[in-house]
Amino acid sequence: MRVKRKIVNASILLALLSLLGARSGAQPYGEADTGQPGDAMIQAYLATQANRIHDTFLEGVETKEEWLDKKPAYREELLHMLGLSPLPEKSPLKATVTGTLEGDGFAVDLLHYQSKPGLYVTGNLYRPANHKPGQKLPAILYVCGHGSRGRNGNKTTYQSHAIWYAKHGYICLVVDTLQMGEIAAIHHGTYRENRWWWHSRGYTSAGVECWNGIRGIDYLVSRPDVDPDRIGLTGRSGGGAATFWIAAADERVKASSAVSGMADLPSYINNRTINGHCDCMFMYNTYEWPWARIAGLLSPRPLLFVNGDIDPIFPMDANHRLINRMESIYSLFGAGDQVDSVVSKGGHSSREDIRKATYRFMNIHLKNDPRTVWDSEVDLVTGPRGNEVHPIDPVKLRVFPTDSDIPANELNTTIDEHFVPLADLESPTNGEFGRWKKQLVSYLRNVTFRSFPDRIPAAIPQGIDDSASQTIETEPGIKIQLIPSENNSTLREIKRLVLIVGPHDQGLKYEETVGDAVFYCEPRGTGSTRWTRKNPPNYVERSHVLLGRTVDEGRIWDIAATARFLKEKQGGKIPLNVVGFGSAATLVAYAALFESEIDGALLIQPHSSHMEEGCPPLLNVLRVCDVPQVIGALAPKPVSLLAEKDSSLAKTVREIYSAAGALKHLELNNRL
Repeated sequence: MRVKRKIVNASILLALLSLLGARSGAQPYGEADTGQPGDAMIQAYLATQANRIHDTFLEGVETKEEWLDKKPAYREELLHMLGLSPLPEKSPLKATVTGTLEGDGFAVDLLHYQSKPGLYVTGNLYRPANHKPGQKLPAILYVCGHGSRGRNGNKTTYQSHAIWYAKHGYICLVVDTLQMGEIAAIHHGTYRENRWWWHSRGYTSAGVECWNGIRGIDYLVSRPDVDPDRIGLTGRSGGGAATFWIAAADERVKASSAVSGMADLPSYINNRTINGHCDCMFMYNTYEWPWARIAGLLSPRPLLFVNGDIDPIFPMDANHRLINRMESIYSLFGAGDQVDSVVSKGGHSSREDIRKATYRFMNIHLKNDPRTVWDSEVDLVTGPRGNEVHPIDPVKLRVFPTDSDIPANELNTTIDEHFVPLADLESPTNGEFGRWKKQLVSYLRNVTFRSFPDRIPAAIPQGIDDSASQTIETEPGIKIQLIPSENNSTLREIKRLVLIVGPHDQGLKYEETVGDAVFYCEPRGTGSTRWTRKNPPNYVERSHVLLGRTVDEGRIWDIAATARFLKEKQGGKIPLNVVGFGSAATLVAYAALFESEIDGALLIQPHSSHMEEGCPPLLNVLRVCDVPQVIGALAPKPVSLLAEKDSSLAKTVREIYSAAGALKHLELNNRL
């Protein structure tokens, strides 16, 4: 099989679907995209999937016992979706105090610890100035939102909360976030930095914030002045989200107050509030969870759910749905009095009633003190943004006073390259290929392609084939174009079906041989179904991972469904080869792995790794394998691979085909 380059212009039939209406009372975040022909289709598809998953809440759970039976598995799934499975080793924290400040009735220790070797967490620990030796106090871990203070760290934004806790008999540790800490790294990898390999690696900055918080609790309970049975957790905005992650993962948290930290799938996706959030707000929803299940893992421990009534990124329709669902879970335990909500008048900020409610909540559950809090408005950070007046000069709260004090071994700035380990999958030995491939496919189905059925159904033709193009529905709500070669009409006998993946006008033209019936498949988001892409916020691409998939997993589905449609249309006896160039070649390899009707593949310059720029991101795939192993797993199917013969890609594929005893079915060529 050979290819040549040629520009082809073809008229394309455009198809639009009506966008599903948002749920009653919904509050959208900005206008929906309408500038491209595929916008309506993909938005309707995403909304349908979000609603489907959202409606599975408490599916199969009617009693406390049923919830408790599922809870351990739920926690393991959550850890996996945060990139924390297997759980990192709890290495020595190496907690270090670099200085201490004395305040009015409190003291502040400037400290850092390493949640993993080289991953530094900078924080300020506030404590009562005159607590009695040997007395164990309740402790608060305060996790910060997006209140940037530059080199001083965002912990300094929330100092007034920590001062209040210390003045009222608490130990309070306020920790910087990864992005806005003293050693600034990145939260917005897929929001604006185009680090799409985060999806393939299963890395999300939410996982780092969760782990840093868990290790912060490790530090607190190690202190002789902390009562390990009285640990509270709170934070606002990004800190509100982190409150849910940490408390769900770590039951040492006895009471949690999450302020403006969670919505749900209909809000994030259908109403586009995802566009107002960075990546640290989200896990990758591999196991297709309704979002309230995260908060449900806190039950029946005390939970205060706080929000503002006109918060644009945590709107009230989602707030009502979430608190209702929390009450339904807590009611299973007869603990409805342990969960409560506070709705404050105002937007996305902290106000007096929010502070009072949170302080009193912690007093009730950690000190058995239900009295009203009257002094919450002391030691506040005041003034307009950019010219705030702080009780303590933020510069004085630095853990690393100068840039030269920052440890040379810090991994914060590159932690996305280290936090989630890559799979170390060795090629099979002779005689082991069958077992090796079975395990590979099983693992891929479990953590990357969970949304795939056992076998993807054949696409369904829509309307009449006009010989220029045909609309086919590959899955409910997704319609793409299948375009036949102009030479097909002259064929007397079809000897082989050839499916070329990519837009018809991409410039890739198959050099046909006698008997070849050639078709072009335009997977979703390409050609006539292309949608609007804006960076940031990358709405379509980021929404997919909240549903447990990526855009390119949908494209693999399209290829498989189209191949099966073509094969079955011809009675299933004519061989079918699929052709892809570049990123499409990588997609073709996965489609051929899952679809038995694909008899062979021509892969032209596929990517050698999902870590490469432009390689299709597939959720968690690098925790299983990489591109070379997938192409090798196609054995014994005939594969023509156009890549450098001495590349690691070619060597690995050849090694696997050799182990399968199928080298005669592998053609390697390094020239187009």
